[in-house]
Amino acid sequence: MVRCAWWEQLCKTLPQTGTLFDTVQRHDSPREACGLFGVYAPGEDVAQLTYFGLFALQHRGQESAGIAVSDGTRVRAHKGMGLVTRVFTEPVLAALQGYIAVGHTRYSTTGSSTLRNVQPITCSTEHGSIAVAHNGNLVNAHVLRAQLEAEGEQFETTNDSEVIVRLIARALHNGEDIVQAIRTMMRQVEGAYSLAILTPTQLIGVRDPFGVRPLCIGRLGEAWILASETCALSPVGAEYVRDVIPGEIVVIDAEGLHSYEGLPSEREALCMFELIYFARPDSYLYGRLLYEVRRAMGRILAREHPAEADLVIPVPDSGVPAAVGYALESGIPYGDGFIKNRYAPRTFIQPDQRLREQSVRLKLTPLREIIAGKRLVVVDDSIVRGTTTRQIVRLLFEAGAREVHLRITAPPIRFPCHYGIDMATQRELVAAEHTVEDVRRKIGATSLGYLSIEGLLQAAGQPRHRFCLACFNGEYPIPIPRDVELVKDIFERPALRPSPDQPVGVET
Repeated sequence: MVRCAWWEQLCKTLPQTGTLFDTVQRHDSPREACGLFGVYAPGEDVAQLTYFGLFALQHRGQESAGIAVSDGTRVRAHKGMGLVTRVFTEPVLAALQGYIAVGHTRYSTTGSSTLRNVQPITCSTEHGSIAVAHNGNLVNAHVLRAQLEAEGEQFETTNDSEVIVRLIARALHNGEDIVQAIRTMMRQVEGAYSLAILTPTQLIGVRDPFGVRPLCIGRLGEAWILASETCALSPVGAEYVRDVIPGEIVVIDAEGLHSYEGLPSEREALCMFELIYFARPDSYLYGRLLYEVRRAMGRILAREHPAEADLVIPVPDSGVPAAVGYALESGIPYGDGFIKNRYAPRTFIQPDQRLREQSVRLKLTPLREIIAGKRLVVVDDSIVRGTTTRQIVRLLFEAGAREVHLRITAPPIRFPCHYGIDMATQRELVAAEHTVEDVRRKIGATSLGYLSIEGLLQAAGQPRHRFCLACFNGEYPIPIPRDVELVKDIFERPALRPSPDQPVGVET
């Protein structure tokens, strides 16, 4: 067997994480949000239903997965590192007996990717154990955690989600019922949160007042489902009912579904990247199939940034619907220019630059016979740092492309996200301090065109005020602290954390 030095070095990192992924996450893409799934289904195998739901949401996070179930008195949980199919075997699922379940698949945005940070987070309370799964990111978790620790709370994780759990548990200890306790938590936390909560007898869904992260309700006969996306409903045979409203608390128990106002919602601010990239193209948001929304993005992109070319190709898989739209609008033929290796490894440990560049070649193989000598329009979803995009452009030229006209369905990303996307710090964002022409030169493309914010909104078919566009325009709907850097490992670097009495300013 012929061995390659860079491959052996890459493989040496895998035992340290214990996880080998089926897919490589692009270093130049925003990292996914987490996936939530919950089910209330007496008489059904809820652990298996949750397994299938999480499998459908695997694209939202590939680092770890967990399921908690309740049989009406006792809450059991199983969590592990890796893909859903690795964490859960038939014997494990068979041991998770109950009629209520919540599940979580994670990409970490606060707290390292370690077993202690895997969700759902379970906690004993005055009213029995609860389990909480969280999608999003709190912007004041550092302040709340410092206050709670000063009052004697001992945290077991380094993620912001445990702050939510501790606040609910403390309110329950003070005599509040579960709805009151969640309201008390919502009045204290700031940021993005969609929650699936399990009590011994209830399944609860919660969305922050801005609705930054999605959460929908489904029905399976007499059973109820909560899921981050509608694409998780059909695999379990459920039908979409409606979205959880921003600021709403939905409680499902033996008497059915009950809706409560958690906090009033002044405006919606759904993350636009859910439409651009995160959510699966077969999911629906605001009543529209995302494949159609992304195809419309491609059509508008063709009008805003036409090119004289011989072939339109996508960067698979996220660029496919928009590339189809670009080809339809421009009249330029559509084709596949890359073959994607779906079994390339991914590791949590960042390799050196040479290995990072080599990972692109592991994942994407250009079809030389198709692209050689041609002028290409290459459609992709976003450019964050620019490193992977530069490698993709280089691959195409090495394969004989005559011209590479890059077209991007996200506007230039100039500001970091603090609401649950691990995309980069501002100093790492290539568009933050560079013009479009500067970026084009850096990545080596023949031309570069980004979809405008106006074009993006036109494709979405919704008004501006229904979305968070902060990573494009810096207008954060939820104020961001300006006296502390909200880095991913803030709770693992004590020097970054404020004292409980330290005042914290905000940016709006």
